[in-house]
Amino acid sequence: MITDDARIVDAKACQVESWIRRGGDGNEYWAMPACNPTGNLELTLGGARGPVDGHVRTTDVQFQVKTLLKPLETDSWGLGVAAGTVRHPHAAGTSRDWYAYVPASVSFAADRLVVHGNLGWMDAADTGSRHATWGLGFEARLAQRTWLIAETFGHDRRRPSYQFGLRHWLVPDRVQIDVTYGNRMGMGREERWISLGLRLLSPAFLP
Repeated sequence: MITDDARIVDAKACQVESWIRRGGDGNEYWAMPACNPTGNLELTLGGARGPVDGHVRTTDVQFQVKTLLKPLETDSWGLGVAAGTVRHPHAAGTSRDWYAYVPASVSFAADRLVVHGNLGWMDAADTGSRHATWGLGFEARLAQRTWLIAETFGHDRRRPSYQFGLRHWLVPDRVQIDVTYGNRMGMGREERWISLGLRLLSPAFLP
């Protein structure tokens, strides 16, 4: 999901979130490894490869830091803050975005429903403008290991996008898969996409 939650990877542990996104311009391949070396500081460094001038090349390199101001608890709420940068190696001119946002999450019905909201800011390289960003999403448990996920997100200068799908734990708290469909509102087939994701989480192993 684009809308982030008020959670981070477990203390002294790491994770890899990866996904393939198929859209009108071809396939994008993402991998976002993250670790929490201190207990309340998640560091992420990853990126994407996709079609550029008829070749598959690195299109995005992203670095992010995230911490929690209040950890999310069952039937309660959580709050965090995150900031980062995205470099676009093959873009012309200024090729780096800067962003920051506040993720908030609220748990209902013993975690059977969790709602997430984001408010943030971005300095976008492609337009040379600064704008507010936002996201609103939820996770609803359908079965012990399966969740319905949905969200809408965007910024103040273009139509919002939406995405929905299913998330399933193959191995609880270790291996997760998801499949989603998304589009920009009012765009028909022009910007729709399908994604397939894989998330791997480690036990604590860092010193």
